[in-house]
Amino acid sequence: MNQTIQNMVGMGGMTDQVVATDFLIAAKSGVKNIALALTETSTPEVRETLKQYLIDAVNTHEQISNYMISKGYYHPNNLSEQLNVDLTAAQTAMNLSQQQSQQSQQNQNTQQSQQNQDTQQLQ
Repeated sequence: MNQTIQNMVGMGGMTDQVVATDFLIAAKSGVKNIALALTETSTPEVRETLKQYLIDAVNTHEQISNYMISKGYYHPNNLSEQLNVDLTAAQTAMNLSQQQSQQSQQNQNTQQSQQNQDTQQLQ
């Protein structure tokens, strides 16, 4: 997302953090699903393939985690700091929702005002 648009909607640099967090969550889910599939397979060929997929998925998770740590988005060893990051992200999301609601209300008021003017002109 363009930085100007991010600032206009009150997200600032949050977009990179949101994308990285979603990617990390998806990677974690992938690790879990591959591990589950690995425990359910019965053929050696499929088991070996899934083992390699699991190694790749864990490596991907590590890369994403390291990126997020380097950017200050993720603090796995500092619960207090991670809580601050999460609370900031939650507050930004709530503010964005409120801004969108206010904008929607303003749009409705503008439309109503325009309709009233059009009605008066017809009379």
